[in-house]
Amino acid sequence: MDLSLKVDVVNNISTEEFKSKYLKTQTPLVIKGLTRDTDAGQKWSLDYFKETMGDTKVDLYDNRNTKSDASAYTTPDLQMKFSEFLNILSTNESTPYRIFLFNLFKHNPVLRKEFPCPKVFKGVLDKIGYMFFASKDTPVRIHFDTDLSNVMLTQFEGRKRVVLFAPEYNEMLYCLPLNTYSLIDIDKPDYDKYPALRYVKGYEVILEPGDSIFMPSCYWHYMTYLDSGFCVSYRKLAPTFSIFLQGVINLALYIPIDKMLNNMMGVKWLERKKSIAEKRANRAIKNQNINPEFNTVPEIV
Repeated sequence: MDLSLKVDVVNNISTEEFKSKYLKTQTPLVIKGLTRDTDAGQKWSLDYFKETMGDTKVDLYDNRNTKSDASAYTTPDLQMKFSEFLNILSTNESTPYRIFLFNLFKHNPVLRKEFPCPKVFKGVLDKIGYMFFASKDTPVRIHFDTDLSNVMLTQFEGRKRVVLFAPEYNEMLYCLPLNTYSLIDIDKPDYDKYPALRYVKGYEVILEPGDSIFMPSCYWHYMTYLDSGFCVSYRKLAPTFSIFLQGVINLALYIPIDKMLNNMMGVKWLERKKSIAEKRANRAIKNQNINPEFNTVPEIV
């Protein structure tokens, strides 16, 4: 696995340049300082949310729960007062619990005014923002977003490691059928079990507070919270109608079918999906016309 591909980093960019050089070409980009002139950039912190929304009940997901191996469809593991969870994050110690896809704006519309969708990313979805909170050392499994939207993710507190792979590597990343995720471990890739990983090339960046990363439609991403913190994501429709339609099919058809088969077949269905993913990856290796015995494996840092 090679993570040496470079992501462009800019301090400022016009809407026209962003659309022509990155959105149109579906190329990742890091933009610094999008929070600089916003109220959120001055106010938002763990303490700010404790003071303004501490009594809000939030859903938490437990990273130790292996039920997520079976399907992209997940349900919360427990609820907690927001202030209690933020107190845990404030210690900057590891915890298995995290919050994702939390529509904080729904609970507090003022927050949308404090951090509106960045100008370069405005579109029909620019009123919908999701927040993510997790503690130090929390990984988020490798996946691409089910709806296949473009994403602009802005880090507010704490550092985050982001690894990206282009959709051309779907099969080599052992994508499970009817799903948009994989069971591979990016931090400890097993090349004997998953030999196709030898041929995958990707990007690795560290987001600092205030950094935003553009993740194109269908791009795989794997994230690790290097510090306790939080971020906000805005979405933009898929670049083509066919990709948009596939996203609708994923949400309306594939995920429900996968959930149904999980309920009916249990572990047998998961093993079947693993087998299909393995066969697809082996076919992709043959199409590369590369002999694995003579391919060196880059060290993952």
